[in-house]
Amino acid sequence: MAVKKATAKKAELTIPAYSLKGEEVGEVSVPEEVFGVRPNKQLLSQALRVYINNQTGHFAHTKTRGEVDGSTRKIYKQKGTGRARHGGVRAPIFVGGGVALGPRKRDVVLSLPKAMKRLALKSALSVKLADKQLAAIKDLEKATGKTKEIAALLNKLNRKSVLFVVPEKTDHVYKGARNIQSVTILPVGQLNAYEIIKHQTVLFSDKAIEKLQEVKNA
Repeated sequence: MAVKKATAKKAELTIPAYSLKGEEVGEVSVPEEVFGVRPNKQLLSQALRVYINNQTGHFAHTKTRGEVDGSTRKIYKQKGTGRARHGGVRAPIFVGGGVALGPRKRDVVLSLPKAMKRLALKSALSVKLADKQLAAIKDLEKATGKTKEIAALLNKLNRKSVLFVVPEKTDHVYKGARNIQSVTILPVGQLNAYEIIKHQTVLFSDKAIEKLQEVKNA
């Protein structure tokens, strides 16, 4: 009779959980398919570049000699003056003339396929988990909306640059954190790799983690 070998059970991934007062109250399980992937650093770098590019406006714009105001009349005759040949005053060589090869306003929009965005998001979350920069806040949605409450929480946790992730836009959390420097609040639907990497710590509400589990099946 063949004896089956016992297979070691994989330890589930967890992050520490805190109360609104900053007291540790246990741990919260997180899906390995989202928080435990092998980070794709090349894809993560690409996702950050796409996000930063799309947030940056390309506003520099110069006029060519065909766009500046001025006469098209020839300044002086071609020969006989002893001076260099010139056409109109709008030439780039003259003050007030057009600019040669100057910057032009343009729309440069980069994009990533949805599958790559999802993998970049999972990579960012996995990096943060490995660096122990993820935590959950129990009953975050029950915040009173007072700045001093959120400030006291961050002070107790000794965190400055923080991203709060909520299941959907929550007025109480937003009002309590909007006046605190280096704090951002995002609903799960707007969560992206850039904001995760940008902040020192990512704090999830327990309900946001439940909603984020949908990512693994997306």
